[in-house]
Amino acid sequence: MEFPLDYVRGCFPTVASSDFVFFDNAAGAQVPQTVVDAVAGHLTSHNVQRGGRYRLSEEVDEGVWQARKSVAAFLNAYETEEVVFGLNATGFVRLVSLALGKLLKPGDEVVVTELDHEANIAPWLALQEACGIEVKYWPVEADARLDIEKLEAILTDRTRVVAVTKASNATGSIVELIPIAERIHALKGYLFVDSVHFAPHGPIDVRFFGCDFLVCSGYKIFGPHMGFLWGRRELLDSLPTFREYFVADKAPDKFEVGTFSYEAVAGMNAAISYVEELGRRSKDMPLAPADAVGRRGDLRRGMQAIRHYERTLTAHLLTKAAKVPGLTVHGIEGPNYDALRTPTLCFSLHGVAPADVSRQLAQRGISVRDGHQYCPRLMRALGLSEEEGAVRASLVHYNTVEEVNAFTEALEKIATTAKVSK
Repeated sequence: MEFPLDYVRGCFPTVASSDFVFFDNAAGAQVPQTVVDAVAGHLTSHNVQRGGRYRLSEEVDEGVWQARKSVAAFLNAYETEEVVFGLNATGFVRLVSLALGKLLKPGDEVVVTELDHEANIAPWLALQEACGIEVKYWPVEADARLDIEKLEAILTDRTRVVAVTKASNATGSIVELIPIAERIHALKGYLFVDSVHFAPHGPIDVRFFGCDFLVCSGYKIFGPHMGFLWGRRELLDSLPTFREYFVADKAPDKFEVGTFSYEAVAGMNAAISYVEELGRRSKDMPLAPADAVGRRGDLRRGMQAIRHYERTLTAHLLTKAAKVPGLTVHGIEGPNYDALRTPTLCFSLHGVAPADVSRQLAQRGISVRDGHQYCPRLMRALGLSEEEGAVRASLVHYNTVEEVNAFTEALEKIATTAKVSK
């Protein structure tokens, strides 16, 4: 299938109007014009509170409901009410961990991983002191992968939660969730998934994953700064959480305390519609018959088209990076491993501090990010300095092979200059 790259780049005004290379997408992606229009449209024509008996307020209620339906379709949720809107994924990890902490007993166990963003570790660690919960670490391998056999050695009949990322925001390593779900469910526990990094790179299917809870951040999926939580309806309804006494003890209302950003929700709805339109333009992308039906079929086809294109981008990125003198990839290497990772490259350049690599690339019009990438435990496990960390180049589907070439050529010049100066 030929990926409609010209159409894609034309949808993103910042990308279309600039020769700047955006390789910091794991920190937040650019947005299509339709998202800009949706946010502005809400603020200029519907900037009112929900719950009123007048037309504009009723239209905001309907807009939020339609956005909830869109996100539910994007996730393949069982019910629309399983989608909860809020500030960001980090807040939702904290919300669910606090709620589960009230249900767990002292001595119960939670497993976290060294691969994860600290946002999916620290809230669970807080349960140790507050509730007497034991937190165990699933160690990461040298190539930034998780070994399911090591999880089996950690699990006991007291394990109640495994909290794991679907893909590492630092190294791009993709985690296979089904074997994890099978093992934790056999113990009558829960699988909590951080899908923030994976969400812009491939189709999410909470039914297929077998997870019980999943969080995302909208601004990583070509939307505004907001987040959303998905959970199985019966589990969400059973969780204890703060709410005003007059709010029904059921999802999603019990979790959406106070006023959230309706304009961001409008923008998120537009971002999902962008993926849907991309799916309609990718009719040649083959899907299983059960996946190819209706709106969900278009959304899955759109994300599959993204995944297919990004795999070629990843293979090219890894091939070119391997030719840069003094460059070390931290994570899964080699062009044949594109199926196991997102187009996110975590690396070091011999003789050049990560911060200096970022600065010199910025001077050449290329954005990357240096540091621990909010994964200090992963940095230590990979033998890196927590303070300096590494450099991360994170691509999405509006990036191009030509941009990869410019990036690696710039790295070669930086490496050569460093060698000469020594």
